[in-house]
Amino acid sequence: MIRVVVVDDEALVRSGFSLILNGAEDIEVVAAVPGGQALAAFTEHSPDLVLLDVRMPDVNGLALLEQLLALPAPPVVAMLTTFDSDEYIAQALGSGASGYILKDTDPDDLPPLVRSLIGGAVVLDRRIAPVVVGGYLSRQHEPEFDSARGTALNRREREVVTLLAQGLTNAEIGRHMHLSTGTVKDHVSSLLAKLAVDNRVQAALWAQRAGLLVDNGVK
Repeated sequence: MIRVVVVDDEALVRSGFSLILNGAEDIEVVAAVPGGQALAAFTEHSPDLVLLDVRMPDVNGLALLEQLLALPAPPVVAMLTTFDSDEYIAQALGSGASGYILKDTDPDDLPPLVRSLIGGAVVLDRRIAPVVVGGYLSRQHEPEFDSARGTALNRREREVVTLLAQGLTNAEIGRHMHLSTGTVKDHVSSLLAKLAVDNRVQAALWAQRAGLLVDNGVK
């Protein structure tokens, strides 16, 4: 079972996420609490994943993220947000969050997103992934961009990195390209090495800088 703690200041959001995720056979919401109770809930339940609201009146979500990731056995943390909080999400990703989930995400998409997060994916909602990636470009510690590295990518790797930068998970990329999830993982590992980047977020940054998102109609 994937053990999840939901942290949000709105009771309706907490109950809604809990109801949806508990409906999946392999996911259990072990606690749904406001921000002030997050650390206590983690200590009590040792969850695999924390879904953490960015904006809460009682606790700074970004500060809480750093506290959770500084623990001896930190959970995977993904941020909960609305469209207008992308500025905060860029900061969260830079601090080590594994992605973000919009609060109006289709309920059917939530369990697969949780599984992707636990599987090591960086989850960037495709509706605003380009905005978040663009926010990274203004950060001083952004990875060095070298357009020449793209020449090493084959056609499929180039398509994979473009879809990855639009926020698609490996499974979604596989369905789009008619490939198995395992094959997509192999392509991701290969393109990370060829681009000399450490993770999917940096690969998405590279795709943004290379103009791939614009070329594919993503503004």
